[in-house]
Amino acid sequence: MRRPGMAAFKQQKVEDLYEIGEELGSGQFAIVKKCQEKGTGVEYAAKFIKKRQSRASRRGVRREEIEREVNILQQILHGNIIKLHDVYENKTDVVLILELVSGGELFDFLAQKESLSEEEATRFIKQILDGVNYLHSKKIAHFDLKPENIMLLDQNIPIPHIKLIDFGLAHKIEDGVEFKNIFGTPEFVAPEIVNYEPLGLAADMWSIGVITYILLSGASPFLGENKQETLANITAVNYEFDEEFFSHTSDLAKDFIQKLLVKDTRKRLTIQEALSHPWITTHQLKVETKVQENKKAENTQLKTKRLKEYTIKCHSSMPPNNTYVNFERFAHVVEDISLMERGFSTLAVSHDSLQEDIDALVSIYNEKEAWYKEENENVRHKLSQLKYEYRKIESLKRHLQDDIQTIGASLASVTGKYIDLQSQYESLSRELSEELRLNLDVADSSQ
Repeated sequence: MRRPGMAAFKQQKVEDLYEIGEELGSGQFAIVKKCQEKGTGVEYAAKFIKKRQSRASRRGVRREEIEREVNILQQILHGNIIKLHDVYENKTDVVLILELVSGGELFDFLAQKESLSEEEATRFIKQILDGVNYLHSKKIAHFDLKPENIMLLDQNIPIPHIKLIDFGLAHKIEDGVEFKNIFGTPEFVAPEIVNYEPLGLAADMWSIGVITYILLSGASPFLGENKQETLANITAVNYEFDEEFFSHTSDLAKDFIQKLLVKDTRKRLTIQEALSHPWITTHQLKVETKVQENKKAENTQLKTKRLKEYTIKCHSSMPPNNTYVNFERFAHVVEDISLMERGFSTLAVSHDSLQEDIDALVSIYNEKEAWYKEENENVRHKLSQLKYEYRKIESLKRHLQDDIQTIGASLASVTGKYIDLQSQYESLSRELSEELRLNLDVADSSQ
């Protein structure tokens, strides 16, 4: 049973109306098959998207994500963008009936060419810009512009018609509503995606800069040895026009790329500015000498050879193209970041409370420090007084010691004199005693 608010897709077996043919491509949660409408004989591409059966499950795509892609495709009608014909739903899948784009990828087509001039390159870039201009006029950002999502309607004509495909990550950008997410293919994402900053239409312009760089050189500007190095190169805008790849590329082409690969979204070219850039508006390059033309042809041939090497490397190393897989992988990161943001809000409140406590403690400390300083001054003053008194006592002590020594010396002298006098007294006393005894003896004899 369909829940309230869910988009109404046709609840009819797609096999009743379409002959389902060969498989055109597949991913983890989607399979694209060729189909033919039974009533008209017109061929389409049927994209079977596996629905997630429960909130707890991680298999399949959430229905709201499918609805967003469908809602955006239903708003779009442009020659350079894939068309949505119809939508069906059963218990396990949502089936998008899409315009059949059978010309293959743009880069595969260019890699097969013997040579590629900048004039030809600008014709393809111009078509990409036209498609993106239409999207941006409706405030729709694709968010997944990369070589695999730039297809050709038919490659059997000199300048094939380009079609932008895969709107699994596309979003309507609303004024005043901040949108953040971490998604896309690392090699082509803008710095604001890597840094989890507010996103807008400018992210597509960065991707166009990367695509143009690769188209003209066969080399990727930010690709590192691993995902971490690639993302680090993007956030640092770490790229250069290697002489090996760009020695015969015009200054206008380099200027076009440089003005797209700008970290500040406010300074990055808008879609209108890109369409007005001289490299796009000037379809005829300056006339060169025949020798230069021959040399240029040789060099552009090397470019397509390198482009072929790039496409082979990409196809051999990349997993099946499935935007929903990338989105699902990054959804967990976004959920974690949201939890972290809520945690940061709680921490901010705690921080404010803690700051108040710290301020109170600092105030108490300052008061204590002032009191200790005052007490310290009093102690220092008392210590100073004690030191002064101590010095006075020490001085008196020294004076007393001097006096004691003087008195001691005087006392010793007096003692010496006393002993002498006592000795004299004792001598006189003996003499007197002797004299007295003699006198008594004389008196006795006289009687």
